[in-house]
Amino acid sequence: MYPLNPSYCYSVIPKTAASDRARKLSSWSAMGQEGTEEKTRPDPAAVEIQEKGEVFFFYRPKVNRDEARSPDDVQRMYVVLRPESAPGRDRPAVELKQSPDSGKEGTKRRKTGDGDDKKAPEGGHGQEEVNMEEAPLLRVIVMGKKSLPDPGKKKKKKKKKKKKQGRPSWGYVELVTTSVEDVKDALRGEDYDTKTRGKRHRPEARALGEGVYRILKHHHSGHGGRAAHTHLVYKLELPCSKDEGGEEGGAGEPQEAMNVEPEASFVLQIKNPEGQNSGGGGFGGLQGKRKAEFPEHLKERFGGNRYAPADPPDLLNYEGCELLLISASDDVEEELGLELHTETGTEEGGGGARCSDLVEMFGDVAHVKPLLSGTWD
Repeated sequence: MYPLNPSYCYSVIPKTAASDRARKLSSWSAMGQEGTEEKTRPDPAAVEIQEKGEVFFFYRPKVNRDEARSPDDVQRMYVVLRPESAPGRDRPAVELKQSPDSGKEGTKRRKTGDGDDKKAPEGGHGQEEVNMEEAPLLRVIVMGKKSLPDPGKKKKKKKKKKKKQGRPSWGYVELVTTSVEDVKDALRGEDYDTKTRGKRHRPEARALGEGVYRILKHHHSGHGGRAAHTHLVYKLELPCSKDEGGEEGGAGEPQEAMNVEPEASFVLQIKNPEGQNSGGGGFGGLQGKRKAEFPEHLKERFGGNRYAPADPPDLLNYEGCELLLISASDDVEEELGLELHTETGTEEGGGGARCSDLVEMFGDVAHVKPLLSGTWD
C-alpha cells in the first residue's frame, strides 16, 4: 500500500455547509471542477480533446456484507462521468442524450408522477439536447469485471514486479440522467424481501476515487498509419497522490486492488448494438431491449463494424451503450503528450479537497472512507 496522509488530503466540511452546497448542486447552480490540461509535444493535432469533465469511482460490497476487504467481496464497480464541456463544437456546452422518457431515467420520472406508469424500454432511445452549463449530465457506467483493466507499465522507482497485461474490460452505461438524485438512488443501500431467501440487505456504495478526465481523439501516425481512435484518460484528485513532503505516493489498497491508478489512459471503444452477441473475446454483452437504440446519425458512426471510437462522446449518453476499455498506459503525459492538472493540485496545501464534489453530492448516500483514507471500509 502506498503512503497516504488523509489529514493533508481532506478537511472535514461542516454538515450545514455541505448540505447547502449539495442543494445547490442538485439544482445545478454550481459548476464542477474539470481541471486543466497542458500539451507537452510540438504536434498539437495528434490529440484532439473531445470532452472534459469529472470522474468518480465507486464500488458496492456484495449483498448482506457490511464491508469489503478485497475485490472478492465486491458486487459492482461504478464509473460516474460528469461531462462539463465538449471543446471543438459550435456549442461546446451542449451534448445530445437519450430522451428523458426512456430507460431508467424514464422509469424514475414516471414513479415520481411526471408520466404514466407503463414500463419503459430497457435501453436509451430518442434524443434531447442538454446544456451542461444549465443542468448536470451524469453517466453511471458498470464495469463487468468489477475493476478497471490493468494499465500495465509501472514506474521503476516503485520497485514492484510488473503485472501481466490484462484483457480489455467490458462495461455498459447503466444510467444517464440530468438529476443528481437519480445517481444517489443508484448508490444507496436498501433492504428488500425475496421469496426464496427472505430479507436481504444491499449495502451502500463506497467512494473509491475522484478526479478529472478527458475523452481524446488520437491520430496515430506510426505503425502503418492506424486510424484515429479515442482514449479515456483521467487523473485522481482523491485519494491524494503526494505526502506532506511532496513526495510521490499513490493510491491506497482498495484503489490498487481495483486498478484505479493515480492516472491512466485507456483506449475506449463503443460496441455496435446491432451486432450479434457472438461471445467473441469473452464479451457476451447485453440482451434484447437492454441495448441502446442510437439515433441514425450515431448509428452511422459504426459503418457496419462491431466497434467504433467514442466519437462523438454523445454515444455514451444512452443507457445500454456497451463499451470496452483497453489498457494503454499509467503515464498519460508520456503516452499522449498531455499533462492533466487537477483543481486540488493547484491549491496551496491541497486545500481544494475541501470542495470535493463527490463528497458534497453523494457523501450522504455513499461511504467515503476508502476515498479519503485509501483503506477498505
